[in-house]
Amino acid sequence: MASPQQARAQASAITSGKAAPEAEVSPSAQLRTLFDRPRLSPGQRRIAQYLIEHITEAAFLSITDLADRVGVSQPSVTRFASAVGFSGYPALREKLQSIALGTLAVGPAEELRGNELQAAVDAEIENLENLRRDLADPNLVIDVGRKLSSSAPLTVLGLRISVSLAEYFAYAARRIHPDVRLVTRGGSVAYDALLQSREAGGTWVLAFSMPRHAQETLTAVRVARGAGLKVALITDLALGPLADEADVVFAIGTGSRLVFDSYAAPGVMCSALLQAMTDADPERTQARLEEYEQVADQHQFFLRD
Repeated sequence: MASPQQARAQASAITSGKAAPEAEVSPSAQLRTLFDRPRLSPGQRRIAQYLIEHITEAAFLSITDLADRVGVSQPSVTRFASAVGFSGYPALREKLQSIALGTLAVGPAEELRGNELQAAVDAEIENLENLRRDLADPNLVIDVGRKLSSSAPLTVLGLRISVSLAEYFAYAARRIHPDVRLVTRGGSVAYDALLQSREAGGTWVLAFSMPRHAQETLTAVRVARGAGLKVALITDLALGPLADEADVVFAIGTGSRLVFDSYAAPGVMCSALLQAMTDADPERTQARLEEYEQVADQHQFFLRD
């Protein structure tokens, strides 16, 4: 997939009737495009970042030297080369050397690091723009929000890296819903919680699965479906085993430019579902919010301005 910078350059070339020369794309942009693989592990992203920040030197390092500089094993470098589409490290190094020739005109490494952070923000802006287009028809979000609101108890599932999003949603949902059950541990603990939720009358689970997707999340979703619970899934993939198991899938882009993913768009999706839940039962929402504010004032939960 071409980067936004490349897409603009190509579009300009089409308009003018000329081919866009490779030199118009900066070395750092070329590397970001080359390494733009959302399935890279955090360790592999460390290798990618090192190469972007030190391209003129790193392009000529042996696999041993590169592994030492990054602080990873040689097999990790080999797996990284394969993950970004090369037969091995020699093929990757050859590509890096061809890119490195244009690096001197770009500027110091500090500028490259700044550009890398800006590229991460640009990628998240693109994710948010895609989400905005998806929400042009809000009916699915409204419908799912209504169903989550009526499920008592409502179970929220998020394991491993997805815990943070699940905790945020559950924390807010408890202000407007009488029985929200948060599941952040997998295995038999998750199974018990899901089965108990169904026995208590629950009908829906909101599950989060961010990359790298946990096998135990898939198992927990299957347990939920087997128990008779419906599953709404917020993830970054529209296809795959997790999406196949869910009743409703919200496929939302995640930021994958840095060592660890960022979740701007999934966070907005959480807020959109919470809004739909508040609108589904406005009287209950208002009563619970007012009651909570009274308790918060009584016990001084928050600092006063």
